[in-house]
Amino acid sequence: MSGLESLVRAGYGVVFRSVFAKMDPERAHHVAFAVIRLLPRVPFAAGAIERSARPSAEDGITTMGIHFPSRFGLAAGFDKDAKGITGLGVLGFGHVEVGTITARAQPGNERPRLFRLIADRALINRMGFNNHGAAKAAGRLEKARRNPGRPVIGVNIGKSRVVSVEDAVEDYLESTRILAPFADYLAVNVSSPNTPGLRGLQELDQLRPLLAAVHDAAGRTPVLVKIAPDLTDEQIDAIAGLAVELGLAGVIATNTTIERGGLRTPDDEVRAMGAGGLSGAPVAARSLAVLRRVRAAVPAGFCVIAVGGVTSEADVQARIEAGATLVQGYTAFLYEGPTWAMRINRLRRKRLRRR
Repeated sequence: MSGLESLVRAGYGVVFRSVFAKMDPERAHHVAFAVIRLLPRVPFAAGAIERSARPSAEDGITTMGIHFPSRFGLAAGFDKDAKGITGLGVLGFGHVEVGTITARAQPGNERPRLFRLIADRALINRMGFNNHGAAKAAGRLEKARRNPGRPVIGVNIGKSRVVSVEDAVEDYLESTRILAPFADYLAVNVSSPNTPGLRGLQELDQLRPLLAAVHDAAGRTPVLVKIAPDLTDEQIDAIAGLAVELGLAGVIATNTTIERGGLRTPDDEVRAMGAGGLSGAPVAARSLAVLRRVRAAVPAGFCVIAVGGVTSEADVQARIEAGATLVQGYTAFLYEGPTWAMRINRLRRKRLRRR
């Protein structure tokens, strides 16, 4: 472990236990995110961190016609408005998936809407796609793309809450037309449990026209679909087959789960947190099973992005061995701190050198 990594990791551990763990989780997120956004404005610090966090060239991969500098990236949900892409790249993420972004600006659900399950290294969220809308995100994305050292940029799009499910296709198309020109790839989110009716779009009769329309409107921008871990095996097979049939670039497996089984956090505390999607370590086993199911249902060159319960470099490697083209994480970032991607990149460098 480098001296910089060790120092920052130890410092974050103290700050998390003494400050963040006692703070409202959403407020803590905004504080940490503000620091990440400021990082590129401090060239000396940013340069030192970037050199330490830089992934191994051997870990790069080309998929969907895009070269990714490493297999590991940040999942959607952390940077909802495309405000921190450069800073997140400095921290070592090979790609950053921003969003979920909707065509219309919306405040999301009422607070509190984000909860820590520290004993489980997990989160429950019912954020509700809070964002400032596609038009504002487009300007930030256009600026971020001009940065020569930027990570690969994925853009995750979802349904605006005020739009009915019956009108969802046109709503997604509006986001696609605005955002696809500034995205390296586009992820269609039909699997969040926090927007009423959204998961119903995973039914094939509704999903087919939606994905076909977005795929056509996106032009040369690759399109993937993000699915829930709570689907049956038959539903997973059907959606994977549909993605291949329509010429999509890939599948992202998986989103958060509505299941609450096997948690260490006391049941009464979990019930008090209420509805929302569970992410982090408890979803790892199911997400891995869905990944294997998707990989078995699609061609070898088809991109499959694994996300759900990824904490360590060993988790990243396990997803790759199970067939993942790329791997994403999010929840562990809140617990592991700013050196998380740096540490995973360092351990992957060691693994690849041993080989």
